[in-house]
Amino acid sequence: MKKEEKELVIDSLVEKFSQYKNVYITDIASLNAQKTSDLRRMLFKNNITLEVAKNTLIKKAFEKSGRDFGALTDTLKGNSAIMFCEDMKAPAKAIKEFRKKDSIPALKGACIDTDVFIGDNQLDALMALKSKNELIGEIIGLLQSPAQNVISALQSGGKTIAGVVKTLSERPE
Repeated sequence: MKKEEKELVIDSLVEKFSQYKNVYITDIASLNAQKTSDLRRMLFKNNITLEVAKNTLIKKAFEKSGRDFGALTDTLKGNSAIMFCEDMKAPAKAIKEFRKKDSIPALKGACIDTDVFIGDNQLDALMALKSKNELIGEIIGLLQSPAQNVISALQSGGKTIAGVVKTLSERPE
């Protein structure tokens, strides 16, 4: 690969690192052509981009991007493929789904926004992460719950009191 080609690959990766906050590093080396094609199709359906590059080029792209990838750089050994996506859980779900048929891809690490997860054992933790919108929804639900309880208690109590008053007023003296 010529120096110009390497620069193009690095620049392409830097652009994707700035575009996507969620980056997964995986090992798909032992997949044959058919399985790799199946994986790429599945990832495409889930809006996940898969890039394969040499580790040295990925490291240079990490440095050039200005983002802090922390210990994710240490995972760049052997064969590496990078998954980019908007949804932080999508690659973890896709990996888990693909593993129902095969034991690959292996998760080397992931960088979700500014948090770094290292190792294949982090796959379940990545799937359990909640997005910002999910957390906001839960907080709103928790805040609304006591208010709804008070309102329903007042409404049901009001009907009860009104019923008692009506019954007492209709009673013959």
